[in-house]
Order: sequence, then C-alpha cells, then structure tokens
Amino acid sequence: MQRANTTEGLDKKGATKPKGEVWEERWHPLREEWVIIAAHRQDRPWKGKTVHHEQNSLPEYVADCYLCPGNTRVSGARNPAYTHTLVFDNDHPSVALNAFENLPKPPGIYRNRPAQGIARVVCYSPKHNLSLAELELYEIVTLLRVWQEQYRELGSRPNIAHVLIFENKGEVVGVSNPHPHCQIYATNFVFKTIETEANTSRRHLAETGRVLFQDVLKAEREDGRRIIAENDSAIAFIPYFARYAYELYVAPKATHASLADLSDPERRDLAELLQHVLVKFDNLWNISFPYVMTLHQAPTDGGDYRAFHFHIEFHPPLRKPDLLKYLAGPEIGGGNFLSDTSPEQKAAELREQPIVHYKRASKGKV
Repeated sequence: MQRANTTEGLDKKGATKPKGEVWEERWHPLREEWVIIAAHRQDRPWKGKTVHHEQNSLPEYVADCYLCPGNTRVSGARNPAYTHTLVFDNDHPSVALNAFENLPKPPGIYRNRPAQGIARVVCYSPKHNLSLAELELYEIVTLLRVWQEQYRELGSRPNIAHVLIFENKGEVVGVSNPHPHCQIYATNFVFKTIETEANTSRRHLAETGRVLFQDVLKAEREDGRRIIAENDSAIAFIPYFARYAYELYVAPKATHASLADLSDPERRDLAELLQHVLVKFDNLWNISFPYVMTLHQAPTDGGDYRAFHFHIEFHPPLRKPDLLKYLAGPEIGGGNFLSDTSPEQKAAELREQPIVHYKRASKGKV
C-alpha cells in the first residue's frame, strides 16, 4: 500500500513547485503502521548537534575492561581466559527469575506484573579492539551457533516466553564499553514488536495462505533496487518501508521460526551475508558504524508460530556521517516514523561499498 504526493509540476494554484520533493507514506506490513518518506529533507540546513567519530586505535586487551579475558567484573566474578566467545549472566540484569511476585495492587485501571527472566551477555571475541564487522567468517559462524544454543536452552524453560538477542553498538546509542558483545533477555513476556509481528504474520497466513515475510521477499525481488546482497539461502536488503536511513534486514530465504531451526549450510550463508553487510556499513564512511541489531525470533511460549519468519534487523541511528536521526514530534508524539531519506538511494550507496573492510584494505590484507 502506498500514498504519495509529488511537488514536481504545478501546485493547486498553478504556481511552479520545486522539483524532487516527494511526500509519501509507505505501509510497514510487519508493524502495521505507515512510514512517512520525505527524502528531500535529508539536505535541509542543520545548525544543531553533530557527531564526531574518534579514530583512536584500541588495544587488544584493556586491564579495567569488565569483558576482557581474565579480568574481574563488577560482581566480583573473574572472566576465564576465553579464546572465542564467552557467555555469562549479566551483573546488572534488567529482569530476574526471583523478581518479587506479590506486588502491591495499583489503583483503578492500572495493572502490574513481575518482570521475570534471565539476562545474559555474549562476548564475541577476547579481543577488545574488534567489532562484529571485523571478525573472520568462521568466528561469525561460531557466534551464530552460540545464539542457537542460547535460544534453545533458555527458550526450553517453562517460565520463559521469549528470547530476545540484541546488540547495541556505538556511543551514539549509549554503549560505554566497545568490547564486542551483545545481550540476551529471556523473559516471561514477549516484547511488543515481536508480539505484533507474530500476530500480523499469523493473521496474514490465515487470510491468504501465505507467509507474510515471504510476500515481503517476493516484493523486494520483483523491485530489486533495495537488495544489497544474496547467496544460496540468505538475502540482505533495505526494506521498502525502512524507517531509518540505513535500516537493513538479513534473513534466510526459507521460513524458519528461529535461528535455531537453520541447517549448517543456512547458518554459514547467513554468517557470510552478515559479514558482508557489516563490512559495507563500516566502509560507507570509514568508521565503526553504530547500530541497534535485533534477532527477530518466534516466542517460546508454546504457541503456533508457523507463520513467523526469523530475520535480523539493523537500525543504525545515523543518516549522515555526523548527523543522527532524532526521534521527535512525529515519532514520539504522533507514533509514526518520518524518514528523511530514500530507501532506494541508501541501498544503492551500500551496494557500491566493497566487501573488504577498510582497515584490512589499508594494510593490504584481502
């Protein structure tokens, strides 16, 4: 679905209007909401705050880093001398299995319930100075295997309804420790975005007999302009309805409810595309590209999730090297995203980037 108005030509009074200005709404079928596209706003004058990227090289090991091998964390626990990945329970968990259940009843129409669950941290590498984009392919394959194991183990618990795996990367999204890592929240509730996606997918299957995400993939292939890369069993693209400038999805081509359901060849293909798009992100402006990455996996509450299509979403906050996409009146107050960029143009920019990381290229490593 699409609603659009372009200013090319004459306005209602017959006056000449500026060319290139398009006001368009694009339907986001997974979230069931409209996204406003006003790409001409990307180059509007800006006198506000800008982002500066420090290019300081980090050491492989930092003595006071809570995530480096052998170091003592804030809880007093000491990290092992790990050589690949490390998984441990978060020392400052946002949810806990022993959350107090007998909460005081709130007044009137208000409701509350205990937020129970398990919060974990997954370190990608013992090296403090790497990012997911800089890992070797076999290391990303290993990380995906760890994610599979965590989803299975945590999701099998009777009190866990959902396993959310995510990475916040970069100071502009609030990360204070650059050591490469992600987090896992395994909870007694399903996070709202996943709940909505599961419901819309289930309804679409019931009404059409088709998997909703497969219809998204079909539309992206028919258009072709927003596809960044693909291989035998995986595909990466900026969706037609992207809310952020460089919002990107990486998905298996076959429908699976979770990463845990992927075969070994599918896992390797997914790792390969993850590596490619992450390198392209960094190469775009020769920086360690910030983003929020989330794994969209089916809830583990025993429901019917045949219609759910596992995929990974990237939500980068930058729309230019030095400018953030701020969430303001339309997004926070109105509830609809206003995008200042064209998904087709941003996809073209990413496709042009090489798949050799700029740091390796500068050292002559290919």
